[in-house]
Amino acid sequence: MAPFISGGGYCSEAWSYILALNNHYNNNIKNHNFNHRIAQHGDIENVYYWEGLPVKIRELAYDLVQTECRLNESVVICHSEPGAWNPPLFQTTPCPPSNSRFAIGRTMFETDRVNPEHVRRCNAMDMVWVPTEFHVDSFVKSGVDPDKVVKVVQAVDTEFFDPRKYAPLDLSLFGDLVLGSRLERRNGENPFVFLSVFKWEYRKGWDVLLQSYLKEFDSLDNVCLYLLTNPYHSDSNFGNKIVEFVEDSGLEKPVNGWAPVYVIDSHIAQVDFPKLYKAADAFVLPSRGEGWGRPIVEAMAMSLPVIATNWSGPAEYLTEENSYPLTVDRMSEVVDGPFKGHLWAEPSVDKLMFLMRYVMENQEEAKSKGEKARKDMVDKYSPEIVASIVSDQIQRVLDKMG
Repeated sequence: MAPFISGGGYCSEAWSYILALNNHYNNNIKNHNFNHRIAQHGDIENVYYWEGLPVKIRELAYDLVQTECRLNESVVICHSEPGAWNPPLFQTTPCPPSNSRFAIGRTMFETDRVNPEHVRRCNAMDMVWVPTEFHVDSFVKSGVDPDKVVKVVQAVDTEFFDPRKYAPLDLSLFGDLVLGSRLERRNGENPFVFLSVFKWEYRKGWDVLLQSYLKEFDSLDNVCLYLLTNPYHSDSNFGNKIVEFVEDSGLEKPVNGWAPVYVIDSHIAQVDFPKLYKAADAFVLPSRGEGWGRPIVEAMAMSLPVIATNWSGPAEYLTEENSYPLTVDRMSEVVDGPFKGHLWAEPSVDKLMFLMRYVMENQEEAKSKGEKARKDMVDKYSPEIVASIVSDQIQRVLDKMG
């Protein structure tokens, strides 16, 4: 049970598990003795996301929704944030249903701890799956029963996100220019494209990214920054928000003018995401905290050099060999929202400035790291690898249930 039609992080992660399991079952039909069914639960539905899914996935969804199962013999996985678990704190399908046999909560947090209400909900589950060692540590330290916490890493669809299969998206057809001037080919070279993908929220560190990029580059650098973003409890007037941020931040406009910043706030279908990554030269996300970092691993699977904050979920897979891990200056306190009082990272603006310049000026090394990133995604987080882990965990539960 998961938000399969929301288009958010939990949605994409749930699909990565389902697609992995489905392929695993089809390839190993003699080696499993259980069926799987899906049901919508958690976030609200997003029709644009559903329509943008590949036809095969939509057909699979129809099949899996209709799979029969007897709840009193079933393992139910509630793939959502604990506030959605039964009894939910907002309107959603209750998970787990009261008559299920065994309940697993699959969740994660982006801060240094789990709040008391969510600890209570985790301890009410029979088992809790989290994606990284960071979460195992933070959940147990917060009071979740260590016997219930199991690390089950996240999958990335390395067959779908395969750079060999796609031509780049034509970025000239997407994105509104909000700062600087449009760049044309210079000395026979296209501008170097930095890409970032995120929900518009403070946690994602968009302010750190803009500060670093605008302080390090100007209009003569033949570089541009594309931000693919969408609202998060806010309106979608991102261009104005960026201009206001620059004006309020005291950033000094370079003599040669700002390096260009583009915002893509129109819907890009899921089937076109590999083409979007293919159009970039590097991916950057200086987030203050991530549960897993879905766009980061997608970019890595597409062989892009990645600059990302080396804390929370991404610390599970970022290495000096496969990426450019961004150091943390300090920890800061969350000042509002449900995680007020928790701590998360403040990534280094100065180090991000250095790394963005370094990646642009050392493109052969960066490409080599991108190739290593794809290899690591295939070797450690590809669907078949993760499906085996999930299938083994479910089989252990079934054995325990008798």
